[in-house]
Amino acid sequence: MTIQARTPPQAPARGPSLLFAPPGVYRPQHDTLLLTEALAREDIGAGTTVLDLGTGSGVLALAAARLGARVTAVDITRRAVLTARVNALLDGRRIAVRRGDLTAAVPGQVYDLVISNPPYVPASSALLPRRGAARAWDGGPAGRTVVDRVCDAAPRMLRPHGTLLMVHSGLCGVDATFERLDDLGMTAEVTDRTLVPFGPVLRSRRAWLRRQGMVGDEGLEELVVVRAEFR
Repeated sequence: MTIQARTPPQAPARGPSLLFAPPGVYRPQHDTLLLTEALAREDIGAGTTVLDLGTGSGVLALAAARLGARVTAVDITRRAVLTARVNALLDGRRIAVRRGDLTAAVPGQVYDLVISNPPYVPASSALLPRRGAARAWDGGPAGRTVVDRVCDAAPRMLRPHGTLLMVHSGLCGVDATFERLDDLGMTAEVTDRTLVPFGPVLRSRRAWLRRQGMVGDEGLEELVVVRAEFR
């Protein structure tokens, strides 16, 4: 499996134009910006269909729509669905926003491009939160509970020459993502990566993460964008 990587300059904690993000909806951060930069390099035109899994505020979906794509955005929370719809209205873009658990919201549909910024922060509980802000970032003990589900869903959601773009933390294990996608018939590479200081969530879990052997003393997190295609 080929692994390539580009290291862009460290970005401030800002995202693409954000119009509305109420409490409880994930606000654009470094990971959002990194994935937006990767998205901008894709060959997206008026006929391109894009699925945004875990859309949150809808910022990534709107970035794809600005490139001309026909976009469907999915989130499991009512508040996020409403937020994405409001942002699309305020931005003057037409995107379809569906509520549901990942691909359950769009059964039987296939797309040219699937993008996702899933919950990936390692958490002490194996049970994902069912409510509250942590729903946007808690990813289970290895941080991979939702990441693995996105990997598993990609082959059945993509057209034969489709592409998956997903951002997650290096704490989740990049090799584990490559191996899972490889088993599913996809070839993956890292196209973007950057180091960012721990945010409030990782700082609050630093002692636990140290005990798990996931972090050292540097207080930096690596973010990566994984791009995968069918072999």
